[in-house]
Amino acid sequence: MKAAFAERFNKLKKYHLETICRKNRVAELNRSGVFERYQFPVLTKDHIPLAWRYDLNENTNPFLMERFGINSVMNAGAIKWNDKYVLMTRVEGIDRKSFFAMAESPNGTDQFTFWDKPVIVPVLDSEETNFYDARLTTHEDGWIYGIFCTEKRNANAPEGDQSDAIAQCGIIRTRDLLSWERLPNLVTTSLQQRNVVLHPEFVNGEYAFYTRPQDGFIRAGKGGGIGFGLSPSIEHAEIREELIIDKKVYHTVYELKNGLGPTPIKTSLGWLHLAHGVRTTAAGLRYVLYLFMTDLKDLTKVIYKPGGYFLAPEGEERTGDVSNVVFCNGWIRDEDGTVFIYYASSDTRMHVAVTSIERLLDYAVNTEPDGLNSFHSVQQVRRLIDRNRSLLQTETPAEQV
Repeated sequence: MKAAFAERFNKLKKYHLETICRKNRVAELNRSGVFERYQFPVLTKDHIPLAWRYDLNENTNPFLMERFGINSVMNAGAIKWNDKYVLMTRVEGIDRKSFFAMAESPNGTDQFTFWDKPVIVPVLDSEETNFYDARLTTHEDGWIYGIFCTEKRNANAPEGDQSDAIAQCGIIRTRDLLSWERLPNLVTTSLQQRNVVLHPEFVNGEYAFYTRPQDGFIRAGKGGGIGFGLSPSIEHAEIREELIIDKKVYHTVYELKNGLGPTPIKTSLGWLHLAHGVRTTAAGLRYVLYLFMTDLKDLTKVIYKPGGYFLAPEGEERTGDVSNVVFCNGWIRDEDGTVFIYYASSDTRMHVAVTSIERLLDYAVNTEPDGLNSFHSVQQVRRLIDRNRSLLQTETPAEQV
């Protein structure tokens, strides 16, 4: 091996190993008290194994160039598997095509390493172009399902428009996270479907789906909102009626569109849901996360919904391929009630925030809902001030600051 090749190879190996082995720690700033952000991303393009990116044969790649460039690692489904924290990540190459790859950690916050090879998802349609954003659901039928978005170009679009696409809900399933069976796509009455989530339990003997009907690939149009529907079969899943259970609302963090994130978590008080909301700003679209709860028996009944966002992009999270975005489609509930929330920032990297079922329930139940106007917001602040007045009066002005 020539000295220059060996030197570059050793530098690449050293940097890759340092990236994987870097210890994570809780970030110092914790305004909300609902969760703790961690300082470093848990997965980035630098975590991708060298053998995926480089031809390591000096004869065929004497300058040790990247032969398959990786642009980003994002939007991961999550599951606890064999006592490991496993993410089914969306890996996007520099060619814009995405694929799924599994990465695991012994503790959920750092030391994530990718499995040997990316996931093979069988193709149903030769025109399918892109797969992404898998939600993992361990269903009571005994299977683990991956519900993802499958995208292809809109055949009815003018030749001059090469950006118009059609998105549908793809379905795969496995028993070992290694081999995946492809089922037919979910059929609904909506023109497009993105951000579909499978409920982990049967509802009246049927499979329950949370959907996001929309008219166009980017814009929801007259569609949008988080929908709910039932299918008697998963092998040929079809929803004939979608009921919107959480709609878009003017001048909120979900005024443009919203969609469910990971599979909901069952608690003693109801089902916890984490969703993303999108609004328009002068700088473009802004994606944040928000939380709500539905009834244990009636999944279409929202029983608690705190106002505003639960988590928004901060600091480095605000910059990347698609700036000012956070997105979550995976969380893990541990046996002790700890919850690991895996979210992507700006379509570039993966992060983790850690909380607990107890704190999430406290937040959901005791945080006031959005009053939908400025007058209500002012009244809410004034009520909080009044409740705290007696405490504040016993402190000095410096302590109050």
